[in-house]
Amino acid sequence: MKAIRYVLIAIVALVVLAAAAIAIAMAVIDPNDYKPQIKKVVEENTNLDLILEGDIGWSFIPLGLELNDVEATLDGERLVALKQLVAQVDFWSLIAMSPQVDTFVLDGLDARLSINEKGEGNWTRIMPEPADGDAKKDKEDVASNTEEAPTKETEGEQDGEALNFNVENVQIINAQVHYSDQRDGQTVTLENFTVSASNITLGSEFPLEIGFRVETSKPQFEVDGNIDVRLAANEALNDFAVSGLEAVFKMNGEPFGGKSVTAKLGGSAKANLENETATLSDFTASLANLSLNTNLDVKGFGDKPTLKGNLAISEFSLKDLLENMGQPAIETSDEDALQAIAFSTNIGGPAGKPALSELVIKLDDTTFKGSGSYNLDNGGIVFDLQGDKLNADRYLPPKAEGENKGKEAESDAPTQTADAGPEGDLLPLDTLRSLLFDIDFGLSELVVSNLTINEIKASTTASKGVLKVDEFSGKLYEGSFGANVKIDARTDTPKWSVNSDVSNVQTLPLLADLAEVTMLAGGANLKVNATTSGNRMSRLSENADGQISFNLAKGEFRKMNLTHMACQGIALVNQDKLTTDNWGDTTPFDDMHGVLDINGNILNNTDLTALIAGMKLEGNGTVDLKQTLVDYELGLRIVGDIHRDNACRVTEYVEDVVIPVECRGDFAADAAGLCSFDGSRFRDTLKTIASNAAKKKAKEEVDKAKGKAEEKVREKLEEKLGKDGGDKVKDALKGLFK
Repeated sequence: MKAIRYVLIAIVALVVLAAAAIAIAMAVIDPNDYKPQIKKVVEENTNLDLILEGDIGWSFIPLGLELNDVEATLDGERLVALKQLVAQVDFWSLIAMSPQVDTFVLDGLDARLSINEKGEGNWTRIMPEPADGDAKKDKEDVASNTEEAPTKETEGEQDGEALNFNVENVQIINAQVHYSDQRDGQTVTLENFTVSASNITLGSEFPLEIGFRVETSKPQFEVDGNIDVRLAANEALNDFAVSGLEAVFKMNGEPFGGKSVTAKLGGSAKANLENETATLSDFTASLANLSLNTNLDVKGFGDKPTLKGNLAISEFSLKDLLENMGQPAIETSDEDALQAIAFSTNIGGPAGKPALSELVIKLDDTTFKGSGSYNLDNGGIVFDLQGDKLNADRYLPPKAEGENKGKEAESDAPTQTADAGPEGDLLPLDTLRSLLFDIDFGLSELVVSNLTINEIKASTTASKGVLKVDEFSGKLYEGSFGANVKIDARTDTPKWSVNSDVSNVQTLPLLADLAEVTMLAGGANLKVNATTSGNRMSRLSENADGQISFNLAKGEFRKMNLTHMACQGIALVNQDKLTTDNWGDTTPFDDMHGVLDINGNILNNTDLTALIAGMKLEGNGTVDLKQTLVDYELGLRIVGDIHRDNACRVTEYVEDVVIPVECRGDFAADAAGLCSFDGSRFRDTLKTIASNAAKKKAKEEVDKAKGKAEEKVREKLEEKLGKDGGDKVKDALKGLFK
């Protein structure tokens, strides 16, 4: 026992002696006496000029150093300055081999960083350039150090136990950093940077407060930030926790149109570097009136993490968000559009393939539901999204004043041609070639360009530069449609192919809603097979090739009466005048069909036919889609009675003749006034009628001559054979005048 007591006394005595020695040294030695030597060492080994205007002091308990009013200049310009630095370590913690920082204070740090026009940073000139021999030696030393670098196993042996690190108080006050780049005139300033933390102990939670202000010149932008949080870290520094996060960032400047915008962060987080796990708990983020919240677990920090949690964006107004952020407004035809947008989803999926489930997207009155996934290995996207009702017209820009005020207003208005500027590419080819996705989309009802489409289904895939719309179908105006499209973008001139099938779509409401055209009614059946190539709309139109076959089983031409046009021609032939006043403004027909050959912007049709009461419509012509012009020559072949008006009576002279009709003009401007009786071609009709009349007259003359001859022969035969040979006479006449 005495031996132990003597050992303890000896240890205490040594500690007391050491403390006394340090106290005597600190009392006797004045560190300010060494300022010249300190400056000399700095100036000999760097390109800095050190200015020590303030005092250098130290303290015993706690053991520490205090540095005041220090400045370092480079080439006559300030590089860094410091008003005060205080670093104090608890003396007794050093004796106990468990170092604890009592106080660390950094006050008034001012750093000036710049890049010249050559792209050189001033901080790269702090150290002098080594001589050639010194540079070679440095490289050899680096190589030697690399070879002798300890292995992980050796490092583990040297690390020993984790350090029990404790800090009583940390304060950074009034720090600022100025950065400038002469190449583009950009300047960045960090000022009012403050950090305050206390009772920092590994394994325990401690508070942290950070404040700062950042300003940039290009663009002019400012942000004032304040962060309050509680942090924790274990002694091995591989397990961290954040709780009670409250971060507020007030921003303004050019990106926000001069307005002030506030962003906030909140919630808790944990991360374990050894297990490669992380968790966000009740994490929230907001920007102006946009708010996001999530709970998320992450396992694996490599290429194939596993995610599990949920994410939601609360309902917000996009128009209000843009206004709050000083951005240009989105003008919509419906002022209530874009006022209620929301998003929510669960997050899961296997490692390396994060997936969204129970996905809900709300856009005003429309709700989309679905799921999706993303493959981190190959970038593949799989998505399935189904919506209810969407009126896309609500989101179009409002119509300009004076628009859609009737044809008279349009015709009276002066024609203006605007320079549309250079035409741009339709597809980003490089991006398209990198896409890999499989997307299914559905919508119960879509209103677009006044068209109402129901039960829309779309299936789209993309792989190795080939985009396919395998299915695009729906119901449209009592009928249905289906289409598939293929775009091969593996070359710089993409190839397109389109196949479509339309069944019994009612043309009257379709054309009326689409283009305010009401000239045609009936159930349309179409088959489209077309190809083209190019990446600009003009090239696609010019290179278009294919066919469109069409058929309308029953329908009518509206705002035109082809029967009236035919009767006008027939009345001229009959040398009579029509007496009917009300002809109506429609022409019913049966089985109108034909084939349109696609040749660039021109549609050629050579086999148009339709059945009209007492007539057969025949025609051919072209449609110029670029100029919106139609040029058709139609013929109304008379095959029976067509009207009760006596002047329109069908005689043997007009039977099977063709009454000409022409349809020419801009179908986009005046569809109803395109067709009229073709007087110039009626001369050919008159020739046909005259020929028919001549044939009829010749036949009558022949029949009359045959009758006279037959009568004379009859008389002679009767004289020769007598009255009793009547039957023989008849037989003989039949053989003679057959």
